[in-house]
Amino acid sequence: MNTELTEEEMRKALFGVPESPSTETHSHLEDTVPDVLMVQPVKTAKKQKVSKGFTPRLRVTLRVGNEFEGKMHEMIHEADTLSSLVAEQEATKTARKKFRFVEVVSVKSM
Repeated sequence: MNTELTEEEMRKALFGVPESPSTETHSHLEDTVPDVLMVQPVKTAKKQKVSKGFTPRLRVTLRVGNEFEGKMHEMIHEADTLSSLVAEQEATKTARKKFRFVEVVSVKSM
């Protein structure tokens, strides 16, 4: 078997023998094409609702107050993160908006 093929032989092997269009079929196709073409409307794809599934949440418990060594209130903050450090910082930041003294008691996963 000859392993070296010419370019024409490779083209024939890949694409087949080229068929020359005859003028009779070409003119026949032009006669059958209608002047007005009916185009099907394209259906728009509806957005599928993506289920959120499981979101990791941490519950941060804080003791907050405005008086030094005074009455402290317990506050619970829920954070949507896996990092306990980020959850702690986020809870402290929101608690500092209202209270002067903030102490983190615990960080637990929900």
